[in-house]
Amino acid sequence: MDFIWLIPLLPGVGAAINGLLGIRYFSKVLAARIACATMGAALLLSLVAFLELLGLEHREHVVTLAHWIPPIPLETASGIGAFEVPWAFRLDPLSGMMILIVTGIGFLIHLYSTAYMDHEPRGGYVRFFCYLNLFCFFMLTLVLGSTFLVMFVGWEGVGLCSYLLIGFWYHKQSASDAGKKAFIVNRIGDFGFVLGVFLVFYTFGTVDFREVAEAASHMPVEVAGFGVVSAICLLLFVGAVGKSAQIPLYVWLPDAMEGPTPVSALIHAATMVTAGVYMVGRNAVLFEHAPMVMTVVATVGALTALMAATIGLVQTDIKKVLAYSTVSQLGYMFLATGVGAFAAGAFHLMTHAFFKALLFLGSGSVIHAMDEEQDMKKMGGLKYYMGTTFITMFIGAIAIAGVPPFSGFFSKDEILYRTFLSNKWLWGLAVVTAGMTAFYMFRLIFMTFFGDYRGPGWKHEEHGGHAEEHGHTWHGPHESPRLMTVPLMVLAVGAFAAGFVGVPAALGGGNAIEHFLEPSFVATSASHAGEAEHAVAHLSHGAELALMAFSVLVGLAGISLAYHLYVRRRGQADRLAANWSVAHRVLLNKYYVDEAYGATAIDGTMASARGLWTVDRRVVDGAVNGAGWLTRALSWVSHVLDKYVVDGLVNLVGWICQEGSYLFRRVQTGLIQNYAVATLFGVFAFITMYLVARYVGV
Repeated sequence: MDFIWLIPLLPGVGAAINGLLGIRYFSKVLAARIACATMGAALLLSLVAFLELLGLEHREHVVTLAHWIPPIPLETASGIGAFEVPWAFRLDPLSGMMILIVTGIGFLIHLYSTAYMDHEPRGGYVRFFCYLNLFCFFMLTLVLGSTFLVMFVGWEGVGLCSYLLIGFWYHKQSASDAGKKAFIVNRIGDFGFVLGVFLVFYTFGTVDFREVAEAASHMPVEVAGFGVVSAICLLLFVGAVGKSAQIPLYVWLPDAMEGPTPVSALIHAATMVTAGVYMVGRNAVLFEHAPMVMTVVATVGALTALMAATIGLVQTDIKKVLAYSTVSQLGYMFLATGVGAFAAGAFHLMTHAFFKALLFLGSGSVIHAMDEEQDMKKMGGLKYYMGTTFITMFIGAIAIAGVPPFSGFFSKDEILYRTFLSNKWLWGLAVVTAGMTAFYMFRLIFMTFFGDYRGPGWKHEEHGGHAEEHGHTWHGPHESPRLMTVPLMVLAVGAFAAGFVGVPAALGGGNAIEHFLEPSFVATSASHAGEAEHAVAHLSHGAELALMAFSVLVGLAGISLAYHLYVRRRGQADRLAANWSVAHRVLLNKYYVDEAYGATAIDGTMASARGLWTVDRRVVDGAVNGAGWLTRALSWVSHVLDKYVVDGLVNLVGWICQEGSYLFRRVQTGLIQNYAVATLFGVFAFITMYLVARYVGV
């Protein structure tokens, strides 16, 4: 188990090899083999580590690779403390489940991508696999990190990779804009996360998850007021809201569909968007001591789930429907954590990974078959052309709709059950959302695979075949190659069977996954913290079965309504949209949230930037330029004074001396007779003046 550091390292090595050498030298086949081999090896190591974890009594193992940040004296609430961070990985039930999800589904997505991205030029193809490997490296670092800072490295890394992958087709303006949007919106949430980590260290003197949980378990639950633990949890939740696309920072996720479909599957199913849910679960002890924040988490989750579901009702882009479905399902997960059902939230995270990856990759298969067409209005009847894709996507839709015995039923109903015990209003919102989920998912299935074919025609050739499917000639809808359908079949098995690890007691099970995950959500030294999660009211098995039956009926009602509107009476949906045109327009335009952000935050930011630019240009630059002009003017005046006054006076003195010396030089002839005449003249002048003076005096 000491080798768990290799699990993130292997895809990191694959990214380095393809990034440094592959883009320049490798063929497509070699680059894909390196990427898939490193992910496959990481999956095998994850399986081995997970099996070894099952044999540990405390089900926790920490591996410290290096002392990353040496002790630094910093101020804490209790005085000067030592800020010291080792580069360490922690394997426990929660991280063990996550590494299986990331490596397992990540490997299938890598395999699928070898065929889906085959039309890309060699350089772009290798670059894509470099980004995929790098994404998995950071996500595995995130889930295995034993401290907030190691997690933060992975947290920021997946944010960077999301920018690279969403904007992979950077020549498209919409793709590059979507990548920037994802990056910027995530930075808003990350600011709160960073402040939360600062406050964690200031409060507890450590950033190690286990040490923080142990310290928090001895603090009082902040029932009466909003204390420091509540502040920490609220700041951490801000980070989770950005990463996991909750209100109000969900707007980046639907736009992320601009990336290739395997990217959508990777981001939405197994990695980035689940990071926020994972982080909240990892800090379960902290959140249990902040009930006010738990209420905020549950409320935001429920409202996000409902809002995204209503938007998904009317979308026609097959990937956009799945995108809003992801936002809605993430809301379910936060609803679970907000009512204290951390294990149920993690359980739904796991089942969601299977059926959502299946649905996204299935949509990619449909888009591949339809020559990059994504509008469901231009599809129809595809079950006759691509049977494997239809069957597997149908299984995924049944799972997400919560129909027993598929996986989504068990995890969704555990969340509904725990929500019912905690807050009946939120339970009502969650049930309505479940009905909408079933409706829009089977709306997708019926519009895509049932009815008459509504897409463009294609050129029929005498010899048929699809040999030129990646060229300019499209030969009509067809089943995808086996490298794409095999991952679909594997994920379909998971979408069906994954829920059996969480069969509730009311159905004769023992909810094994909840007991397995329990050590990750409690503090080992404080038994009452472990009891906090389970010290909840319970209904009788009959009442619990009644709640299950009701939620199943709601889901079946949604499926039946979708069948009625999109199979039996296909024009009815258009008539309803026309009759409710205002509501339909609002939903189709996603409540105009993007427009509202554009008119406020974006336009305000741009206006502020322009104002600051004007101030900089007119005031700051004006002051600098004015100072320069004044300096030049003063230097000119100084030059004039120096040239005409100072130099003039000096030159005048020199001229006077020069002219005076000329006169005196004329007198100094050097002839004795001239000097004798001058002397005689002087004596004569003196005697004359003397005589005149005596005469006047007399």
